[in-house]
Formats: sequence, structure tokens, C-alpha cells
Amino acid sequence: MSTFERYLTLWVALCIVAGIGLGQAVPGLFEGLSTIEYAKVNLVVAVLIWAMVYPMMVAVDFASLSHVAEQPRGLMITLAVNWLIKPFTMAALGVLFFQQVFTGFIPAADAESYIAGLILLGAAPCTAMVFVWSQLVRGDANYTLVQVSVNDVIMVFAYAPIVALLLGVTQIPVPWETLLLSVVLYVVVPLAAGVLTRRRLLAGDGGAHAVERFTARLKPVSIIGLLATVVLLFGFQGSVILAQPLVIAMIAVPLLVQSYGIFGLAYAAAWGLRVPFRVAAPCAMIGTSNFFELAVAVAISLFGLNSGAALATVVGVLVEVPVMLSLVAFANRTRPLFDHRAIESVKATVE
Repeated sequence: MSTFERYLTLWVALCIVAGIGLGQAVPGLFEGLSTIEYAKVNLVVAVLIWAMVYPMMVAVDFASLSHVAEQPRGLMITLAVNWLIKPFTMAALGVLFFQQVFTGFIPAADAESYIAGLILLGAAPCTAMVFVWSQLVRGDANYTLVQVSVNDVIMVFAYAPIVALLLGVTQIPVPWETLLLSVVLYVVVPLAAGVLTRRRLLAGDGGAHAVERFTARLKPVSIIGLLATVVLLFGFQGSVILAQPLVIAMIAVPLLVQSYGIFGLAYAAAWGLRVPFRVAAPCAMIGTSNFFELAVAVAISLFGLNSGAALATVVGVLVEVPVMLSLVAFANRTRPLFDHRAIESVKATVE
């Protein structure tokens, strides 16, 4: 890793401060950028995320996708955590903190609204940013694509029923435009561009080395896209953070407990089941990261733009990047544990 990448957490922290400051200094600029959206998906942020995801899509080797079935345990962990555990633990943590721990600090009606927002986040696993986290831990690009794609298919059918069950609401207005547009923008478009780029590079004289050199050159662009996204997100929500810092902090607490708990559970399961690190790290991060565009859109549709539920989903956006970067750092530091186990396993097989 370069010196710049080693201090990525510091740059993100500075971008958070810069985003909040710029949002207050030039609010008109951020208000204008926030209106460039379609189906609740901000197109400026979409372009930046596309810039982050594209380099990893170039690394996807379709010829190797058939080998994904050789490592089914990583996919099993992802699906079990995302759909059998995560939505329910998020609901339980919401009830614990807002009906018990914080009950004396906020009105009961607001508490219910915050819990609803947390549930909407917990039932929506990540679609786009997980490609970035996978790239930062040098995860298996092919396997990450399969994991995200399977989750997207399940989300189409399972999101509304799970939310309805946990909220006790029978009519959940799933914003299909938001869901489908996000999948197209964050997965289909960069994947198509990556496939075409890879084919052109492989057709040249450099072969696989040309692909490696190309993705290496693009890596700084990916990091810059991440930092620019942080500035925009915090610029959009800077006034909310400054106006309600205590509420923001309270909402962040169950989100932090959930994020680190879900990651720890999935990561430990991958370790116990001897899943290789290149699969284990991304599989733990998919469940930890959230599809916040979908959650925000549903919160606004169900409860209104100025509701506590919408605010809770926005806090999910603000918490995600710092949390995921800390988990990327942890995963990279613990990679030798997985590598050592893999070496020992090979030795035992040979003997």
C-alpha cells in the first residue's frame, strides 16, 4: 500500500470535516447537487461510486466464475447473515437502545420512528460500496460479484416481506425504480464497461499483465472517488448533523454495535469454516455495509422526508464509510492468520 492509502482513514476524517464545512459555507452548491437525482438516486454520487467500482470490474474474469462453486461456504455465510440474522438483530438493537437505554432522552413517538429507520437499513445489504471495500482488502473480484448479484436477486423478493414483518406494516411501498436503477448503475454499467476494457487489454500484447497495470493506474482514481463521495454526503447532511448532534450520536450507537457485531460474526464463521481470506473478508463486509439509497427512499415513502425514520437512514449513510474503513484496516491486519491457516492446510494435505 502507498503512503496515501495507509493514511486513508485520516483523509476520510478530513473530508468529513471539509464536507460539513463546505455544506455550511456554500449551501447553494450542495442544494443544487442534491437535486440532480432520479428515483431517489443522486446521479453525482452514482458517477463517483461508478468510478470506485469500475477498476474492480476490470479485474473480473468470467472464465473463472465457474470456480466460485468450489467455495460455497463464503456465499452461505453471506446469505445466512444478511437474511436470517442481520434484519432481526438490527430490530432488537433498535428496541434495546430506543425503548430502554435512551428512553429518558427522547419522546416515545420519535423512538418508534428511529427504530423503523434502523429496520429499513438492517434489511438492505450493500449493492455498490462493497466492491470498494473488497478492492481495499484485495478480495476475490469474481466471488464478490457473485455474492452481490445473489443478494440483489434475493432483495427483490425478500426486502418488503422482512420489513413488513418487523414493522408490522402490510403495505410496504418498495421503490422499484430506486432498486433497479441502483443495480443498473452500480453493478450492470460498470461491469459491462469492465468486461469490454478487459477484453481489449487481453487482446493486446500485454495480456494479463496489461490488465494488472491498468487497474493499478486506476486505483488512485478509485480512492479519489471515495473521498469526493464522503465530501458530498457530509455536505448534503451537514446542517442535520450540526442541528441535532445528540440525536445523531444516539442513532449511531446501535448502528455501530450492529456493524461491528455482524462483521465479527461473519468473519469468525469464515475463519471457523476455513474460508480463504480473499473470500472471507468481502463476505463479512457485504452484511456489514448497507444499501442506504433503498432504505432512505422507503423511509421517505412510508414516513415522510422529515421523519425520524428518514433521519435514521441518513445517519446510516454517515456512519458507514468510517466504520467500513476501520474494518478494512482490521481485515488487512488479520490477513496473516488466514494465510497461515491456508499454508498449514496445504502442508497437512501434502503429508
